[in-house]
Amino acid sequence: MLKPLATRVVVEPKEAETMTAGGLYIPDNAKEKPQQGTIVAAGPGTKDEPMEVKVGDVVLYGKYAGTEVTVEDKKYLIVKQSDILAIL
Repeated sequence: MLKPLATRVVVEPKEAETMTAGGLYIPDNAKEKPQQGTIVAAGPGTKDEPMEVKVGDVVLYGKYAGTEVTVEDKKYLIVKQSDILAIL
């Protein structure tokens, strides 16, 4: 598994919706990039910036935040704690 450093976290993005509320299916090329996910690993923080999030938190992050990585056919996002907008 990934072990982030400093104030970075590993987020497992939430799957994009495949159907609208009205029952229409959304094709893959029209889906928006998810901006919500669950933290699966968190760094230790720094002396100047302690970690405010923990493993298991569901968070909202910036649309273009982080770096996508694939581990064992699963997609994750590595983001800085400062790119996290809110804890749900």
